[in-house]
Amino acid sequence: LTGLFLAMHYTSNISTAFSSVVHICRDVNYGWLIQNMHANGASFFFICIYMHIARGLYYGSYLYKKTWNIGVVLLLLVMMTAFVGYVLPWGQMSFWGA
Repeated sequence: LTGLFLAMHYTSNISTAFSSVVHICRDVNYGWLIQNMHANGASFFFICIYMHIARGLYYGSYLYKKTWNIGVVLLLLVMMTAFVGYVLPWGQMSFWGA
């Protein structure tokens, strides 16, 4: 939901991507709050995913191969999506992270 609000003001051009993020944080009403909720929400989502994996390991869910493999594929897809979201602002950390 926060990603949709951020996408309304984001420009994907390499030369203006970072300045659009700065614009969101400084000029858009409560843009700083939406951006922080988006970033922290993604981190919280990964915490929930890792807790789910730990629970699956504890209860032996890895014995169900098909279900476990689907979970691993979903984890990799979420990690790839998070990487793309990390690179989108095209700041210094995004540049060197890519």
